[in-house]
Amino acid sequence: MLRLARYLKHFKLHVSLGPACKLIEAIFELIVPLVMADIIDNGIATGDENIIWQGGLKLIIFAVCGLSFTLVCQYLASVASQGVGTLLRRDLYAHINTLSYREIDRLGTPALVTRIANDVNQVQTAVAMLIRLVIRAPFLVIGATVMAMTIDLKLSLIFFGCMIAIVAIMYPIMVITVKLFKRQQKSLDGISRITRENLSGVRVVRAFSRQEYEKQRFEETAEEYRKFALKAGRINALLNPAIFVVVNVAYLLIVYFGGSMVSVDGLTQGQVIALVNYMTQISLALVVVANLVTIFTKAAASSQRINEVFDTKPSVVGADSIPETDENAPAVEFRDVSFSYLDGEDAEKSLENVTFSLGKGEVLGIIGGTGSGKSTLVNLLARFYDATQGSVLINGADVKSFPDKELRRIIGIVPQKTELLSGTIRENMTMGRADITDERIYAALETAQAKEFTDNLEDGLDARILQGGKNFSGGQKQRLAIARAIAQSPEILILDDSSSALDYATDAALRKALRKLSMTCVIVSQRANSIRHADKIIVLDDGMVEGIGTHAQLLRECEVYREICLTQYTEQELLEQEKEG
Repeated sequence: MLRLARYLKHFKLHVSLGPACKLIEAIFELIVPLVMADIIDNGIATGDENIIWQGGLKLIIFAVCGLSFTLVCQYLASVASQGVGTLLRRDLYAHINTLSYREIDRLGTPALVTRIANDVNQVQTAVAMLIRLVIRAPFLVIGATVMAMTIDLKLSLIFFGCMIAIVAIMYPIMVITVKLFKRQQKSLDGISRITRENLSGVRVVRAFSRQEYEKQRFEETAEEYRKFALKAGRINALLNPAIFVVVNVAYLLIVYFGGSMVSVDGLTQGQVIALVNYMTQISLALVVVANLVTIFTKAAASSQRINEVFDTKPSVVGADSIPETDENAPAVEFRDVSFSYLDGEDAEKSLENVTFSLGKGEVLGIIGGTGSGKSTLVNLLARFYDATQGSVLINGADVKSFPDKELRRIIGIVPQKTELLSGTIRENMTMGRADITDERIYAALETAQAKEFTDNLEDGLDARILQGGKNFSGGQKQRLAIARAIAQSPEILILDDSSSALDYATDAALRKALRKLSMTCVIVSQRANSIRHADKIIVLDDGMVEGIGTHAQLLRECEVYREICLTQYTEQELLEQEKEG
């Protein structure tokens, strides 16, 4: 938690003034037993009503002043804790956005959501308690003990024994519960993951009638979370009873020895009552400390999880300045590129020794079976991952030498899984560039064959898109995603199997429209028809390049490509296409 204490520097006044107010309130509370002793010994015992009234007035003043200082402290604690939570979430979210795909894959999206929400809440609560109670509770314990020593030194030894016994109880409980709370939070990650999968994939779950299975899977994970919570709760529940047992024994000792000393050592009845009150203050303060132990134990576990995210450094970092490029160099070039999603020399490679180049304005088609490495290749080009070996170049410069913003300006990508964000069509179209005009949007929609249905929408570009684009069909979503990439006017456009939901006529119209654009295109597709007119086609099989060439060349020279085409064309059609090529 100490590493996250840097966020308190933004609230120095709150962190210093808040505990000071609580300290003053605690001083008033420590004076109360002395006033009570004076009322009993000098007012009630002698029948002096003036002392009784004066003492009562003092108690009222102390109560009002204490309440006032408490309210100020509560306000300062609320402002500081909410502020720290806001800043921490902001920085955590910003850091997560700097991570590359590799780090996000390792940490997991549900775990990141839990950390930015639940774990930050735990830290936020700890900050509030830090300002409100961390100084007050120990001060009351120490102050009450000191005040007891001023009344009677011998009886104050009971206070010391009480505190030593309570610390001996609290420490092992705290050590055990920290580990349990960490495992509990990890189980919460699992609940978040299953919930997210079920809500985003609710159509699939219902289509296969898997509601009961998913319900059982959720219940098993929730049961695991419950077990850790109960185990931690049972151990933590020992704190308060154990403290009260120690405190009640201390009460008995004070009353027993104090009562015998009233007539022997000159101890007054009021002083005995004051000692009992101080022990009551200590008991209440220690109960607060016990609760603080629980709060800070949870916060410590959450802080470790948050710091784990902050300690995760992005493996893909953009350069500081734009590199020099060569106008005569290929738009895209791969030089002996290999890649593995896992670390280590023995890790299986998703791509191996890929080498090719693509001229400016040319169209590259990439085809291959499932898992052949098609999406991996374009992810390396867009630098979502860095190549394990070899170099990926754009306009003669290594992709690693480009700043992130410049690389995103050069490359427009439509991912394999279409993602539209909630908002309007215009807001989705202008994601990458704030200066995109409506004219550019309409031109992009027309190229992507989306204008035909967007023109029929009542609100036009201001039509709402629900979360994930659920109010549009699969083909409409793909066309909107393609239009969004085209609207950015990139030099290189990557379509990662992004026309799979389009009918053949729309797909053909899209390819024809893309040909009119002066940009380099990389098209990944399972359909041979979608890439047959490309200037160059790469055939991938199990991460290896099996052939590079035109459609006609590959039909003659690449057996893998021919086998793929035979699943989509007849032998006679392929013979005709060879002749045409």
